[in-house]
Amino acid sequence: GYHADRWKKLLIPYSSPTKAYFDTSDQDPFCMYNYLLDITTWNKSIRRGFIKVKITDYAGNTVESQTNSEASTFQQYKRVRILTGFHRDIEKIAKISLTFSTKTLIGPKHKLRILQMKLKSLNNPKR
Repeated sequence: GYHADRWKKLLIPYSSPTKAYFDTSDQDPFCMYNYLLDITTWNKSIRRGFIKVKITDYAGNTVESQTNSEASTFQQYKRVRILTGFHRDIEKIAKISLTFSTKTLIGPKHKLRILQMKLKSLNNPKR
């Protein structure tokens, strides 16, 4: 991410079209900490739904991600990238929990089997 007062001079020099997203939260101090969740699933049948991420540090502090507005499609051995945001930053992550939901009240509940997962901080990419 880029600080709002410096984004223009950093993004405009690129020759390809550039999209800029400025996310803020609805809670004071209005900061948003963005992470890229990279998942490869193992289910044989296609699953479509939403992922909520919960991260916990070694002291037991927990923060939960905002729910994505669009459902993701998960296919066997296909990589899916999801942009997720948190109201607080957790520096040293001890535990990552994922909740998969189809947001339907009727029908069977489905599980999402994760083969591989990577969570990368976009605000602090060296983490």
